[in-house]
Amino acid sequence: MRRLFYIAAVLLAALLITGCKQNKPVNQIAEVDSTAAAPTIADSTVYGVCGEGTSMHALELITDTGDTLTYMVNTDEEENVKGGLLAGDRLAVVSTEVDGEKVARNVINLTTLLGKWTSIDKNFEIEEGGVVKSNVRAESNPWTNWKILNGKLLLNKDTFTINELGADSLYLENKNGIFAYNRQK
Repeated sequence: MRRLFYIAAVLLAALLITGCKQNKPVNQIAEVDSTAAAPTIADSTVYGVCGEGTSMHALELITDTGDTLTYMVNTDEEENVKGGLLAGDRLAVVSTEVDGEKVARNVINLTTLLGKWTSIDKNFEIEEGGVVKSNVRAESNPWTNWKILNGKLLLNKDTFTINELGADSLYLENKNGIFAYNRQK
């Protein structure tokens, strides 16, 4: 009888150990690696060069893949072209389709965006290839890289809407407010 009890106890212990190994605690805290890349978000932006067939209401874009696309530019809406349209300038375009036609919803002139920008507390230079150089050595969190993602400007992990981009002014907006920059000469 003792032997039967001993075998049953061993089997019960084995079942409990096996069952516990397969079930992980629900409230386990996961470690977060701050250096790990964020989840990749699909970019709907089309990149290319402004073509010579561009006019007031039509944008001709020669894409990086060599295709020539024509977008309608709606001038009735809020200003959706940031930095102007000049043949030969590099552009980032986010579009939608209306009645079978491509309509540019957001156009950013990347050639105009490049350069040195300054404000009261930030001085930086946006360069080709996604590089940002900070001109203030004491800055605690300088921007070091940039890219356009779905019509938004990403400076490091900060995401901005470009409200205005001109020859000498840049207005960026995010959840913390609107930030104004002047081009350094």
